[in-house]
Amino acid sequence: MWNKVNLDLADEFFSSDFVGHDPFSSEEIRGPEGFKQYVATGRASLPDLHMRIEDQIAEGDRVATRYVISGTHDGEMEGIPATGKQVEVSGTGIDRISGGKIAESWEHYDALGMLQQLGVIPSLEEEAPQD
Repeated sequence: MWNKVNLDLADEFFSSDFVGHDPFSSEEIRGPEGFKQYVATGRASLPDLHMRIEDQIAEGDRVATRYVISGTHDGEMEGIPATGKQVEVSGTGIDRISGGKIAESWEHYDALGMLQQLGVIPSLEEEAPQD
């Protein structure tokens, strides 16, 4: 869905009562349509977005995924105007599966590092006193 922007897959993979939790998003993501909008918003911010899955582990009704997202910030992102800067952000998602579909998802990624890469928040190196 992310790399090829195949939003129709959301209907296949997400339950109708899906709830997604993203710490950087202003509200929960609800249902397949909500996830489609979430992907479209992410792609509007980073039009060349690419997600690379590093690890994926499943146990019981949970699937954990460690990933890296990269792209160019060429569109508004949660109130941050386009910077044209490249970002690379690592993250982890945990999905709960019910009835063969994703029913709930929790995302945790390096939002601070992303904001630092965008120049919105200074990095520790930028704030360190110079001798």
